[in-house]
Amino acid sequence: MKEIGIETEFITLGQLLKMTDTISSGGMAKWFLSEHEVFVNGEAENRRGKKLRPEDTVSIPEVGEFRIVIAEGMSFDAD
Repeated sequence: MKEIGIETEFITLGQLLKMTDTISSGGMAKWFLSEHEVFVNGEAENRRGKKLRPEDTVSIPEVGEFRIVIAEGMSFDAD
């Protein structure tokens, strides 16, 4: 499961689709969600404006699984 770090209170499902390169533009979100299954915390979701907060999980069959995390405090040290 890939972690997606966010610096805001939430991101939308449409933003996540773009961040993960699942879609190439934000305008494709509505189409993608009408044609493909997407699950948020195990439940089917088709609203591009669905707010995703830290600890939410998103599963997109044939694309991957993602978990929203807080970007602040993440360590990028090589140690």
